[in-house]
Amino acid sequence: MNFVECHEEPIHIPGHIQSFGYLIGIDAESHSITFFSRNISDIFTIESSDELFERKLTDFPESFQSIIDSDIYTSLNKFTRRENETYFDKIFIEGKEYHFSVFKSGRYIFLEFEKVLINPDKRISNKYDNFYAIDNEQDLWNHLLETLSKVVNYDRMMVYKFMMDGSGKVIAEKKDENRESFLGLHYPESDIPKQARELYLKKRKRIFSNIDAETVPIVSKTASEIDLTFSASRGMSPVHGQYLRNLGASSSFSVSIIIDDHLWGLVTCQNKEPKHIDLEDRVQAGIFTALAANAFSSFKSKNELNYRVELKEKLSRLKTDFLKHNYLFDSLIENKTEIKNLPEANGLAIVSDENIVTEGVTPTSAVVNSIAQWALENTEDPIYVSRSFLKHYGEELDLPKSAAGIIIYFIEREKNEMLIWFRKEFDEHIDWAGNPEKKIGVFHQNGEDRQMISPRTSFHIFTENIKGHSKRWNSRNIQAVQAIRDLILETSHKNYNTIKRLNDELKKVNEELDSFSYTISHDLGTPLTVMKLNAQMLLGNLAGDSEKSKNKINAIIEEIDNMAEMMQDVLQLSRAKHSELQLENLGTANTIQKISENAKMTYGNLKSEVIIKECPDVLADKTMLHQVFLNIINNAVKYSSHKDQPKVEIEGTEDGQTIIYRISDNGIGIPEEDKHKMFKIFNRMDNAKKFKGNGVGLSIVHRIMKRIGGSVDYESNKEGTSFILTFKKPYI
Repeated sequence: MNFVECHEEPIHIPGHIQSFGYLIGIDAESHSITFFSRNISDIFTIESSDELFERKLTDFPESFQSIIDSDIYTSLNKFTRRENETYFDKIFIEGKEYHFSVFKSGRYIFLEFEKVLINPDKRISNKYDNFYAIDNEQDLWNHLLETLSKVVNYDRMMVYKFMMDGSGKVIAEKKDENRESFLGLHYPESDIPKQARELYLKKRKRIFSNIDAETVPIVSKTASEIDLTFSASRGMSPVHGQYLRNLGASSSFSVSIIIDDHLWGLVTCQNKEPKHIDLEDRVQAGIFTALAANAFSSFKSKNELNYRVELKEKLSRLKTDFLKHNYLFDSLIENKTEIKNLPEANGLAIVSDENIVTEGVTPTSAVVNSIAQWALENTEDPIYVSRSFLKHYGEELDLPKSAAGIIIYFIEREKNEMLIWFRKEFDEHIDWAGNPEKKIGVFHQNGEDRQMISPRTSFHIFTENIKGHSKRWNSRNIQAVQAIRDLILETSHKNYNTIKRLNDELKKVNEELDSFSYTISHDLGTPLTVMKLNAQMLLGNLAGDSEKSKNKINAIIEEIDNMAEMMQDVLQLSRAKHSELQLENLGTANTIQKISENAKMTYGNLKSEVIIKECPDVLADKTMLHQVFLNIINNAVKYSSHKDQPKVEIEGTEDGQTIIYRISDNGIGIPEEDKHKMFKIFNRMDNAKKFKGNGVGLSIVHRIMKRIGGSVDYESNKEGTSFILTFKKPYI
């Protein structure tokens, strides 16, 4: 006899369906009949079911004409393009109206039928948007049950919320007066095991009309078991059937509550007597549940946004207070009450090596020291969170009830600097719907007896007392701690030795990179020169009719020149970082004039105009100043040269202790999406690739301006670009 754990039970392949349904499975490619429920002969006139296999429905028009003529079947490929998406229609079979559903799953297309039922008690008076007018969680779920009761009224209707550990709790209930209330009761994870929760996420509406009705087997000649995950009439697990019997129910209906693509909970309904709900009513129940879930998600998001705004305001005030002090420890002590309250803690300990400052309800300094030492030795994450610290480490660390829950944030491990938040023990008890004990039972499944965990037989309240725990630290509490961490990182003083070591390492790496750049640029110069000379000699020796060969050699020479220019620019970039600086008062007028004239000859056209206005002196290095204006002016002339009236304006102005030069052109402009990478080496905009260049010039300018104590910025639009160079004002 096989033994199967509840979470291992293959509930998606039961091998049978419920008696209210009728099922035909066809091959997704050939549309030939592959499997069917044995009861299809009850509604379709079939002489021999064996003759159906490997044939199409269209081969039996006298039996399946109502299907063949339906809108769904005539456009079957359209309705089965996407996996596991169900479409509905209604058809008449032998004069009776049936719901006809179709979906594709894997290799098969499922055709499912059930009788249309008229619900005389159905009454809908609520507007769909009523859910969005409610901003209280309890009121929302109560309103959902009230609305659903007008569509699918059961003896007991509940909203069941899943906890983080897979267990659940009834948070809303609507029931007949003579039924025992389950409101507030908890259910163990094994009541709805993992694979059942996965199915609820996939198939969001599930009905068991009569748990004692005979099941209908699936007839198939294929060896593989048929996956009925998305079938509305999928047969139920024998364990679940026994569970419902133990509850005193004969029928159940559930709708999944999906929030942010996760199974948040269920609307679960139970009835003493067998009860079937029409497919349209089940779909409508799903719509109402989805509306409620969306409304819940909406007001939760709104509340979360309000909380974040409030937290940001508190942190802004806290940051102002932090900046009043030169030392982090002083800032923390000054604001210890606010730091304690942000994550809703009962107490706070500020630990800095041997120094401990507390606020609120905390253990003694000796115990705090023990906790700090334990944390240094046993945790690696920068933030440690526990609500059961007292339960797990109470004896080892001699903890009082004030340290049942803790959060530890390590400011700096090496200095034994940390913040510890405390929560006192919470006298918690959980009311379970019966003792969550496990017993072994024997169930008949797929033609064989199997041993499985038997469901509970008692649902009388069983109270479990929880010791050694604090109230749960929720996501907002963790957010608050993370926000405090970010504030400390932003405003704290840097550790000198750590920064010095990192700077030394960075300096060494940069020196090696610059040395490499210099070597490459310098040492490759000679072979490039030799290559160019040889290419020019070949060009001179070619016969006059070798035009094609001449073009190829000229192309080689041009590429050699491009490579040489690029290496020279890389060398200039390296020198811009490490050249000896000689800052002095420098005139700029002559330099700008000469560079502008050369730029017009080299990069401009006959109409290119460079207007030079005021050119005040600046404080800079002579060589580097020339490099800056050379690159900026050349670019301005080059990138405006394709305009009808290319124009460049250069003007310097005095602004306090700085001299600001603006070099403006009416050229191609800089696309907004490329602005973040303007000063990166070898970066070229897409609209600049028709111009000659290698993307090094602006990197040189950026590096030089930083070295001489200035800066470079720019403004750009479709009318052109203005580069803004800010220099130090010359000494008087």
